[in-house]
Amino acid sequence: MKRSEGRVLTTHAGSLPRPKPLVDLLVRMSKREPVDEAAYDVQVEEATRQAVSRQIEAGIDVGNDGEQGRESFFTYVQHRMSGFSGTSERPVMRDILHFPSFLELRLPEFSKTMVDLLHGPQATGPVAYTDAAPIERECDRVLAILNRAEPGFAEPFMTAPSPGIVAAAMTNAHYDRFDDYLFALADALRVEYEHIVSRGILLQLDCPDLAMERHTLFADKPLGEFIAFVELVIEAINRALEKIPPERVRMHVCWGNYEAPHHLDVPLQEILPSLYGARVGAIMLSMANPRHEHEYRCFEKTPLPGDMALVAGVIDTTTNYVEHPEVVADRIERAAHAVGDPTRVLAGTDCGFATAAGLGEVAEEVVWAKLRALREGADIASKRLFPG
Repeated sequence: MKRSEGRVLTTHAGSLPRPKPLVDLLVRMSKREPVDEAAYDVQVEEATRQAVSRQIEAGIDVGNDGEQGRESFFTYVQHRMSGFSGTSERPVMRDILHFPSFLELRLPEFSKTMVDLLHGPQATGPVAYTDAAPIERECDRVLAILNRAEPGFAEPFMTAPSPGIVAAAMTNAHYDRFDDYLFALADALRVEYEHIVSRGILLQLDCPDLAMERHTLFADKPLGEFIAFVELVIEAINRALEKIPPERVRMHVCWGNYEAPHHLDVPLQEILPSLYGARVGAIMLSMANPRHEHEYRCFEKTPLPGDMALVAGVIDTTTNYVEHPEVVADRIERAAHAVGDPTRVLAGTDCGFATAAGLGEVAEEVVWAKLRALREGADIASKRLFPG
């Protein structure tokens, strides 16, 4: 895993805007409706090429395929694994329900054409990874595009979901115990994890469950029960990663990528010691939004383990404000000083910009402006953190 040797490296959390025709195909696929596979392949190829090109133009060092071929950051696994059908009923985030006037304000957004993350499929049978062809094609596609790109990325990454977010959002209607379902998912997802790393690509695990479930599944339960869930999921993650060197994995944790009050978010300090138990080389955290920008101080109180890096979210993915580069630089510098070593800090985004097809709160042109501001801010911070 690349570190910020001599200058602050930039990255992002994974998903980037998709073209409208591709969104339409992905929404249909999410509902298990038939689509023209040839048309889908053409759309994904071109969208991926554009996503890679735009990242390079923006100055992203550690980039990816923008998740162009996936309907969402986790429900896509229904097409690669056995055991899923029907429909889940996902609890709505409690902070949204807490303010009825806010919910009323946002209701029109749910009429958009988008993948529904609150009603994904259920586990209705034994879960197993049955089709590795899609992940093989994803790796082939992005590596081929990067081979033709100049100057390319310092390092490519690819995302995959935590077994915990799949278990939480694609509910269990088959296994006797939640634990059995969770570990079956870990064993199945191991195939995808290992394939990504075997191709020389950095693996990013998307784990919003490790923070967001506090105000979702565990909204009415004691904090201790949620912490126990976090530690169980990390045990499952470590089981799935047992053959992968920690330095080839980074773990993205967030409180939900949506613009809302977030006043019920679990404080980072409450979960950080448990997060450190993951066998990963870096933790990626939301640190730009107004609810969590102050939490860089947690790394002074609970230091980052010596073998871990921090990917600090310094760009908010839920607002159309374009951050000033000086603001970005300040955020990077605060994180670097709290960690105590600027080489162990990368600059990133709080989350993805299009975590599901059709679902995104930032206009496409603004996304690229934000990523350019990320690079500009990292350049400013680099001059201050690596003088001479």
